[in-house]
Amino acid sequence: METMNLHDGNITHLLESRGIDFRYDFNQKLQMHSSLIRRLSHERELEGHDGCVNDVSWNSRGSLLISGSDDGHINIWSYAGHRLLHSIESGHSNNIFCTRFVPETSDELVVSGAGDSEVRLFNLSRLSGRGLEENAIAPSALFQCHSKRVKKLAVEVGNPNMVWSASEDGTLRQHDFREGASCPPAGASHQECRNVLLDLRCGAKRSLADAPKQLLALKSCDISLTRPHLFLVGGSDAFARLYDRRMLPPLTSCSKRMKSPPCVNYLCPMHLSERGRASLHLTHVTFSPNGEEVLLSYSNEHVYLMDVDYAGGSAIQYTSGDVSKLMNPSPFLNVMQVQSSNGSQNGPHTKTNVTSTINKCRELLKIAEKSLTEGTNYFYGIEACNEVLNGHVCEIELTLRHDCLCTRAALYLKRKWKNDVHMAIRDCNEALRIITTSVRALLFMSEALVQLGKHEEALDFATAAQCLDPYYFEVTEKVENIKRHLAEVEAERGNKGNNGAHKSEPRGARVLSLSDIFYREMNSDAPQEGPRSEREDSDYDEELELDFETSISGDEGQDVESNTLHGSLNLRIRRGESNRESRGANGSSGSPTSSSLNDRVPYQPEAAIDMRQRFVGHCNIGTDIKQASFLGLGGKYVASGSDCGRWFIWEKRTGRLIKMLAGDETVVNCVQCHPFDCVVATSGIDNTIKIWTPTASVPSIVAGGAAGPETADVLDVIESNQRRLCRNRETILPIGLLERIQMQELTEGSLHPFECAQS
Repeated sequence: METMNLHDGNITHLLESRGIDFRYDFNQKLQMHSSLIRRLSHERELEGHDGCVNDVSWNSRGSLLISGSDDGHINIWSYAGHRLLHSIESGHSNNIFCTRFVPETSDELVVSGAGDSEVRLFNLSRLSGRGLEENAIAPSALFQCHSKRVKKLAVEVGNPNMVWSASEDGTLRQHDFREGASCPPAGASHQECRNVLLDLRCGAKRSLADAPKQLLALKSCDISLTRPHLFLVGGSDAFARLYDRRMLPPLTSCSKRMKSPPCVNYLCPMHLSERGRASLHLTHVTFSPNGEEVLLSYSNEHVYLMDVDYAGGSAIQYTSGDVSKLMNPSPFLNVMQVQSSNGSQNGPHTKTNVTSTINKCRELLKIAEKSLTEGTNYFYGIEACNEVLNGHVCEIELTLRHDCLCTRAALYLKRKWKNDVHMAIRDCNEALRIITTSVRALLFMSEALVQLGKHEEALDFATAAQCLDPYYFEVTEKVENIKRHLAEVEAERGNKGNNGAHKSEPRGARVLSLSDIFYREMNSDAPQEGPRSEREDSDYDEELELDFETSISGDEGQDVESNTLHGSLNLRIRRGESNRESRGANGSSGSPTSSSLNDRVPYQPEAAIDMRQRFVGHCNIGTDIKQASFLGLGGKYVASGSDCGRWFIWEKRTGRLIKMLAGDETVVNCVQCHPFDCVVATSGIDNTIKIWTPTASVPSIVAGGAAGPETADVLDVIESNQRRLCRNRETILPIGLLERIQMQELTEGSLHPFECAQS
């Protein structure tokens, strides 16, 4: 909303004050100031690849940019000259997913990881004096110990001797260049590479309360810049994991399946931690520049901000019991509480020096209430509430906070984007903690539970609201509607019972989406050295079924949806219960499996850190390398790519969308900010890299636009993205991408997700 100011202030005042106040790092504040971000526009394209550009990364000085592509080449670009310096023919036989400069090597050593499961180290000094056409050099080191795709590499600032690789085989490996320049391929008879730092082949969890059992296919990892002993990993379940290297056991090999090492903290939004879909997984995890926060980007979900509660700070922790309370709440009011409560908790906290701020917040609340009343612009009504609740949390009185929470909850329930209902439940719970007799909070909680299909619990909240205000028509109507629905359900059950039409369904039967099948298979894969019979530990029944109809549709009237393809595929995977029973007899080879290790001692569920902010508007369903990143040294803004071909920038503090830019014909995957300048590099399905600088003449929420029609354009795009996220059939990719993807090994027990293919 243009009526709301951003929290980094006026850039002119900031420039004028830097000669007076020396307490702050002005370069850090100026690098990604909102005045510059809102003027970002496309400056140039870097051409030199012949396939999708899957990763881009700056060197520590910001003078060079490295990129890896499906064409198998690693390109080195000059920042100052905007030209290609080197194009290395890597020798990888599959898509390159990650590339990095090795620190403290004068930018002469670069490392790459790819879909062929290999990690390769190259010395750029060997290219000295050669032209761009003479680009084939042998790797200085070749590590072949992974058995599946290498999705992410991590390096430690100041450490030129090591690189860490995260792979879909469930291991995070530490490669020390001082110990050797090669290793035997995975599965070799003499395989004894003792470089496994994290063995998470039995590490995936389906919920916070469940013990880790299945393969955690790692998708991303990161090392804290300020505390390099801290590792963050994310993969094929909903939980990011924070590890302290100093607390991990010594490096091991893959000869045995090991129990997952304990982590310092699990990180996951509470509403995603309970029996999530098999397709829900992380595509990117990253630390903030100061190491105090992390970003989690989910497939088929949003981007979330978390606090790192490493030193027992202010991060919000929860347990599996708290999750049950959130998913199955009950009103804590009774008649005695209603009679004795006087709502005295909402006393004012206003200070005389914040009167103008309070008045501004009240105006924003009026804007939100107008959106609710008129039934339009729910998105901007929610942003107005976010500004009040997140931007001025220490300055507003409790009554105003309560009213804003209730209004935002109502807006969430009207908007109905993915997981908005869970955000509404959070707001209602917080409002009830402020005023225990809040009729609005009880009413909106009842509506949220109705949307979740929990009608009996919804009736409890609606009845509690009716006890507080018997003459409130909307509450009375809600109670009657819920009772009517419950009566209809009971009558339907009775009719089925009388007619004998009710037939028991096969235990655990469900229809799975394409993504469910893919990631179910990946999560159930065991290490290569174990027999198939001991790899399975599934909560699904014997038969998995997929129905996926085909049609090309543009019926939503949006340009961004005109290229949507709905694929057609029928797939069944049958597994007998007898196979599971026989595993203990003939599936064991001496070493204990994960299930036997976990069964010896009752599993004690750990606590997890909850979200602090959610960033919505983009779409992440098409690729599993979609990044979310902090912009600038201050990390005050958050950016992410999207399947609509755009990339988005939000204000971290409030979650407010402040910029949307078209960055690719199909999908933007990578967004990387320059270390010191207000410059951003993006890449995706196109074979070029886009460079963005603050050169637009007019500040705008869209690239190069002026004030005027842009608001409607932004709303159209983000609403289209949310419709795609909310669809039940999850594999919805643009035609331009489907023409360039391949499905590998589509056979039972050997399924892989879509990936971008070479041109």
